[in-house]
Amino acid sequence: MMLALLAEIDWADVAEAGIDTLVMLACALGFTVLIGLPLGIVLYLTGQPRLLHAPLLHRALSLVVNVLRSLPFIILLIVMIPLTTLLTGTSLGVEGTIPPLVAGCAPFFARLVETALREVDHGLVEASWAMGGNTWQLIWHTLLPESRTGIIAAVTVTAIVLVDYTSMAGVIGGGGLGDLAIRFGYQRFQTDVMIVTVVLLIALVQILQMSGDRLVRHVSRK
Repeated sequence: MMLALLAEIDWADVAEAGIDTLVMLACALGFTVLIGLPLGIVLYLTGQPRLLHAPLLHRALSLVVNVLRSLPFIILLIVMIPLTTLLTGTSLGVEGTIPPLVAGCAPFFARLVETALREVDHGLVEASWAMGGNTWQLIWHTLLPESRTGIIAAVTVTAIVLVDYTSMAGVIGGGGLGDLAIRFGYQRFQTDVMIVTVVLLIALVQILQMSGDRLVRHVSRK
């Protein structure tokens, strides 16, 4: 019965949707790290009295981050349609999904980076300043090396959140496995498609989590 059920699935559509999901995940994660990592560093530095203490800047950045984090992603998708269309020329498909994914996850990742940096032994920071290091040297030689396990864990968590968000994007035709599940599994009542997409999404999350955990253990031993 199971083989008969799977035989009716158009595996070409499933493969295309899976590739679209991986493309969205890779592009959105790359931009999220590029934006969120510097933002998290700035949040940390401006919030520390002994470092680049700038309370007004810190409050302003925190407000923006908190507002973007508090918006449900499905609402953010709709609100950003005009901006997404301006940036990519479309609000549908893979291209139309990446900007909202980045806008939704970059603030989340920035907070995780800030938390990881706060876990760095403050004595190491003080020692770096005492040896005459400037801000760039503090970041590059002390903060990032000492917080790398936390940052890798943050990347892993963010990647898993992005998988969740790519599925939600299917509601507005965002492409990928989520779109396939909604168009065929839900709207056309094709239970077999729904089951396959759910299994693939669960497998993707498990692979991301295991890979991230293994990398964290590898880095921790060094």
